[in-house]
Amino acid sequence: MAKTRELCKDIRDKIVDLHKAGMGYRTISKQLGEKATTVGAIIRKWKKFKMTVNLPRSGAPCKISPHGASMIMRKVRDQPRTTRQDLVNDLKRDGTTFSKKTISNTLRCHGLKSCSTRKVPLLKSAHVQARLKFANDHLDDPEEEWEKVMGSDETKRELFVLNSTCCVWRKKDEYNPKNTIPTVKHGGRNIILWGCFSAKGTGRLHRIEGRMDGAMYRKILANNLLPSVRALKMGRGWVFQHDNDPKHTARETKERLHKKHLKVLEWPSQSPDLNPIENLWRELKVCIAQRQSRNLKDLEKVCMEEWAKIPSAVCANLVKNYRKLIISVIANKGFCTKY
Repeated sequence: MAKTRELCKDIRDKIVDLHKAGMGYRTISKQLGEKATTVGAIIRKWKKFKMTVNLPRSGAPCKISPHGASMIMRKVRDQPRTTRQDLVNDLKRDGTTFSKKTISNTLRCHGLKSCSTRKVPLLKSAHVQARLKFANDHLDDPEEEWEKVMGSDETKRELFVLNSTCCVWRKKDEYNPKNTIPTVKHGGRNIILWGCFSAKGTGRLHRIEGRMDGAMYRKILANNLLPSVRALKMGRGWVFQHDNDPKHTARETKERLHKKHLKVLEWPSQSPDLNPIENLWRELKVCIAQRQSRNLKDLEKVCMEEWAKIPSAVCANLVKNYRKLIISVIANKGFCTKY
């Protein structure tokens, strides 16, 4: 049976007014052109609830009992990788049968949805404790202290990005070159970049030729770090930050930094989510994906141009919100957070 249209509130109110004036159901029905049964239903609702608006409806009853829903939530909390079929089998063993669609609806009603697992660095117990210690030690640091930090990192940019996601408008089974992304085996060629930034903006971006070792890393710092500090007018008392890569923590590298009287921020291992420059690498990746580079030299040129275009306000905002990142690490008990 097809769903009938609902009367607007004005007509329902008019039916009640005519009823108050002493008219009968059939008289009102003929005058307004509505069914007598509809008129009667509206008047009875008004007599019972003193209103003509539609009341909230309960909908279809829930198939899964509260006990079954609690069992599903407990199972998912203990084992997040549990599939819907596993839950269906568990309920079937308890004597109840439900479809996978019903399981999905129940999980969504409790605020859960199916998501792909995130890839994060492997954290051992020592890493987790070091991350917690770092977060607690710097929790109360003022924003001015983080503005003095010059952060650095390396990244790889591929000429053909295999994992890029791009949506296009096309017809079904249409393979026009404009609607495709060219790929090559093993990712094709790539370049390695070293970059630095502070709250005042981006520093120099340097392409690393060949395989980087400790000597090359020290040369990169000598040619790019201090010029970037002077260009950004960091002043005295600035702090250098880099991760715990073996080239960064080599004895000769530490001696060179100590000889230059550079203060280095102690950094927990396996913590890219604590480094705001990762967000800038993401910005760079998005920008260069919109420009199709023909070769590695062209890719390097595009990276340099897009890196210089990153507004200083973006860098300042990353530093400004750094305390929120530290709080999220503490809230997650030292494990990886979103960045």
